[in-house]
Amino acid sequence: MNVGVARPNPAKRNGGLTGIDKLPVEHAVDVRAPGPKTTGLHSGVVGDPIGDVKNHGGNDQAVYAYSREDYDWWQESLGRTLPPGMFGENMTTVGLDLNETRIGEVWRIGDVLELQTTFGRIPCATFAVKMGEKQWLKRFAREARTGTYLRVITPGPLRTGDPIEIVHRPAESIGVSEAFDIYMHRKEELARLLVAEALPADLRQEIERRLG
Repeated sequence: MNVGVARPNPAKRNGGLTGIDKLPVEHAVDVRAPGPKTTGLHSGVVGDPIGDVKNHGGNDQAVYAYSREDYDWWQESLGRTLPPGMFGENMTTVGLDLNETRIGEVWRIGDVLELQTTFGRIPCATFAVKMGEKQWLKRFAREARTGTYLRVITPGPLRTGDPIEIVHRPAESIGVSEAFDIYMHRKEELARLLVAEALPADLRQEIERRLG
């Protein structure tokens, strides 16, 4: 479980803050639906700041999860240590293959909290500056190890070490990693994404517009 601290955003020439710098916490953190992206509470994690509220946060990006297994893959590929929170995730999962997670899965975490997967992370300039790796955005997009955003179905506390149980996996959906790869690189297959009922509304509208 990782929570951020608001800091000046080096990717923004005209100033602004970012909450991408996150560190592990041991205490329980409340998670609730934050409301609309620009006008709501922004992050679903209480006390977790978001700087760019136009592109981040809101109900469909209430929580971001990234797996320890994908971190390990990147560590070997990049030849550097990547601690939990380095990618700006709220949850660093262990034992879940997030690349095979399907859009619309519902996770029960602990006794109360329920979250639903929505889409993978689309990398931004702030992420590129934080990583400091050459061609990082293209590389991250090419590998499609995106982690997943989640919306809040049932609010509740989240603690480090809480077990994650998949309580619903939709039959008619698509994997988060494959959906991201289609969105970024396989435009001729965009219509396949529309089968996922849990796809964020703004993303669905964009895809429908692009399909004409």
